[in-house]
Amino acid sequence: MPPKKAAAAEKKILLGRPGNNLKIGIVGLPNVGKSSFFNVLSKTDLGKAANFPYATINPEEARIPVPDPRFDWLCDLYKPASRVPAFLTCIDIAGLTAGASTGAGLGNAFLSHVRAVDGIFQVVRAFDDAEVIHVEGDVDPCRDMEIISTELRLKDIEWVEKHLDGLKKTGRSLGNTSLADKAKKEEIATVQKIYDVLTKENKDVRKVEWNNKEIDVVNGLQLLTAKPVTYLVNLSERDFIRKKNKWLPKIKAWIDEHNPGDPLIPFSVALEERLANMSDEERKEEEQKLGVTSSLGKITQAGYASLDLIRYFTCGPDEVRAWTIRKGTKAPQAAGVIHSDFENKFVCGEIMSYEDLREYGSESAVKAAGKLRQQGKPYEMVDGDIAYWKAGA
Repeated sequence: MPPKKAAAAEKKILLGRPGNNLKIGIVGLPNVGKSSFFNVLSKTDLGKAANFPYATINPEEARIPVPDPRFDWLCDLYKPASRVPAFLTCIDIAGLTAGASTGAGLGNAFLSHVRAVDGIFQVVRAFDDAEVIHVEGDVDPCRDMEIISTELRLKDIEWVEKHLDGLKKTGRSLGNTSLADKAKKEEIATVQKIYDVLTKENKDVRKVEWNNKEIDVVNGLQLLTAKPVTYLVNLSERDFIRKKNKWLPKIKAWIDEHNPGDPLIPFSVALEERLANMSDEERKEEEQKLGVTSSLGKITQAGYASLDLIRYFTCGPDEVRAWTIRKGTKAPQAAGVIHSDFENKFVCGEIMSYEDLREYGSESAVKAAGKLRQQGKPYEMVDGDIAYWKAGA
């Protein structure tokens, strides 16, 4: 008898809502520079995005083009009539204060807004300015991060406790025979584990290794501490240019202790505001003079990556376009982002990698080298794939 094939490793489910239209919320205490950052971010053309229409959906929500040198190169190659980059949807959320989890200030509204987004840009103030008062009286970024972390966790504890009580009430009558009863018992055990992580281990939900069954339960609860966080440290222009600030090592140490692995990006809203009011030429000149560049592109890319988003391209003389999908998306679902018919009547995809096109210089050369692949339904998309979809009538 031939040896048994080794079982394929179970594919890990991602934390968070399924889907491609994910949003990132800008969170922080009042007067740390959130709205100024949002205004600069939503008005900027992020370098090469000058000719692309970005849509401000309302005063608090904007679609920001994600800079990508691959997209720029493809536009140079195809010279299309229309160019549509990938976008990141950003939402400016009102300032949070201590006590928000119990409804203090605009606490409940604030936390419901955080629940509606998929990731968090946490803006942390590390600049002194007598004219911009701090809600806590003085500047202390580590205390501010502690306040936000505590409020989000407290709200999750309240939410999970309520859910657990409801499950336990209905769980008293469960037996051991039916599959449905067993599944319900497993769910109760998982929710209890989540509760213990938040209360006994004092950890954010996203910092724990969950198996796929547990992730299904975590995702169903839409917890605040399950959302990825990117810390944006708002420095004075002077500190940003000289790359020195007394708080930065302390902030890094706080993240390493409480949420290891979370990205930290220093930037300066004051500098970004100044650069945003300049023409392209003036901005380049000013950046060269100061020896720094705008951080907005880096921040947008970090937010996009934190949501486990990747992109594939469709290219031709009419249009070069980047399509946003989540990591692990299969070919039919990726095609369905363009139109549901492409998913429902999917036949196959003709796919080449961006690297191959870059190396060979043209589609015909890629084809001649045998690098254009026909992929069926099981194919998992790779960031930077260039795809042509075939669908049935």
